[in-house]
Parts: sequence; structure tokens; C-alpha cells
Amino acid sequence: MKLVLITIVLLALAFAGLAIKILVKKNGKFNGTCASAGLNLNKEGENCSVCGARPDQRCENS
Repeated sequence: MKLVLITIVLLALAFAGLAIKILVKKNGKFNGTCASAGLNLNKEGENCSVCGARPDQRCENS
């Protein structure tokens, strides 16, 4: 039971941290994040659907 409570508290802190980061960031956006361009998720080597970056490039979305 104690482990379940600790897990719930840690997950709540993680979600609260993300929520605070979104509120503090300009326009509520995370800069430079293109999950679809990641090498692990994009096995076919397609360009990012958001900014057009290739998997070996950094996100071009400002």
C-alpha cells in the first residue's frame, strides 16, 4: 500500500511539473520537440510532420 501511494505521489508531481512548464512557456509550447522525427520512433526515415526536419536533423520549429 505504501508503494502505491509513493507511486501516485511521484506521478502527480511529474504531471504537475509538466503543467507548470506549459503554463510558464510562451504560448504553452515545448520548443524543439519533434517526436515523429526521432530515430527510435521513425524507422522508415520520414521527415517530421510538424517542421519537416529529417531524423538526423534538429527540429526546425521555432
